[in-house]
Formats: sequence, C-alpha cells, structure tokens
Amino acid sequence: MLPNSCLPANSICSAAAGIAGNVFALVLFMSPILTFRRIVRNQSTEQFSGSPYIYTLLNSLICLWYGLPLVSPGVIMVATVNGVGVVFQAVYITIFIVYASKARKLKMLGLSISVLVLFLVMVIISLQFFDSHSRQIFVGYLSVASLISMFASPLFIIKLVIKTRSVEYMPFYLSFSTFLTSLSFLAYGLFKADPFIYFPNGIGTILGIIQLALYFYYKNVSTVHLREPLINSCA
Repeated sequence: MLPNSCLPANSICSAAAGIAGNVFALVLFMSPILTFRRIVRNQSTEQFSGSPYIYTLLNSLICLWYGLPLVSPGVIMVATVNGVGVVFQAVYITIFIVYASKARKLKMLGLSISVLVLFLVMVIISLQFFDSHSRQIFVGYLSVASLISMFASPLFIIKLVIKTRSVEYMPFYLSFSTFLTSLSFLAYGLFKADPFIYFPNGIGTILGIIQLALYFYYKNVSTVHLREPLINSCA
C-alpha cells in the first residue's frame, strides 16, 4: 500500500505510461497500411496471409474486455488501446475479404465469425458464472494466454534472423515500436500492480530487447550469398 503522498505521483506515472503505450501501439496498428494499399491498388490479396489480423482481432477483443471497468476497474488505458486495435483489425479484415479469392474469402469470413462467437461466449461466461473478483482473474488469465501466444511471431523472426544472419525480415521501426509498446505497458502494469498486464508485457519487453540486439549485431553482416528470400512476403 502506497502512502497517500505517493498516490498522485503514482497516478501521474501510470497515466503517462498508459498514454505512451497507446501512442506506440497506434504505430504498430498502422504498420500494415502499406500492405493494404498494395492490396487495394492491385485488387488482389496475392500471397499475403489474413491470419495475423484474425489472431490480433481476437487478442484485442480479449484485452479490451479485460480493460473495461466491468472486469478490471482502473486500467482503462488497456481498454482504449485495444479498442483502437479492434477497429484497425476490423478494417484490415474487411478489405482482405473484399479482395480475396472466393475460397480465401469464405475462410476469412468463417474465421471472423468464429472469433466473434468465441469472444461472445467468453463475455457471457465471465458475466454469468463469476463475481467481480473472479471475473477479473478469469479474463486476466485469458488475456495473458492470448498475449503470450502472440509472441510466437517474434520468436520465429528471431530464429530466422539468426539462421540467415540478415535483418531483412525484421524492420527496425517495427521491432522498436513493439519494444516501446511492451515497455510502456510493463511500466503501466507495475504502477497498477496488475500482474495480468506487467507479466506478458515483461516477456514482450525481453523479446523486444533481443530483437533490437540482433538487429544491431546483424545489420552490417553481408548476406550477398542469399540469392533469394527464404520465406514469401506476407503480413
């Protein structure tokens, strides 16, 4: 329990960390815009994958629900950032469906509906079968599991960078924004004494540091011997 004299400073610091996290997350949410400009221009989804946007939508919905006062009073910054994330992912998925082939269109529609149904079931269960304290714990564990599952992508990129000795598939601005977002919400969670926020973002911060360290280590390494990419371009 913090002394009363420390409460205003703690509130100011947590608000600052939350606002910073929202700003840095906005950069991440906007990063696929160039990809979707290409999709619209070419009127085709080409070889791009829509799965990351489905996974991010589910993650944003779960974390949005966790950040709402009905579940976790006092961590509204979690709700605002994930509310913005839901809007961005919904727009990306809609564009993808419009320009995808018939088979991929049906697959994306099916996945989108499944995500919404899953989220609705989670909301109903958390409201009907848990009191306020248990609800926060239930949704909190789901949000942690969802966030940690999102770290599969950075782990793959880290492995690829080490294997190819190239940072071609790990853009600096994206890695740096991811690191800053995780760091901001790590601080926000610590100020709020909320392990469901600081634990997954602590993992994200560590992975961000590793990505940045690898970037600076390998950015000047010659990769002339790589005649072609090892993976297809996807987002």
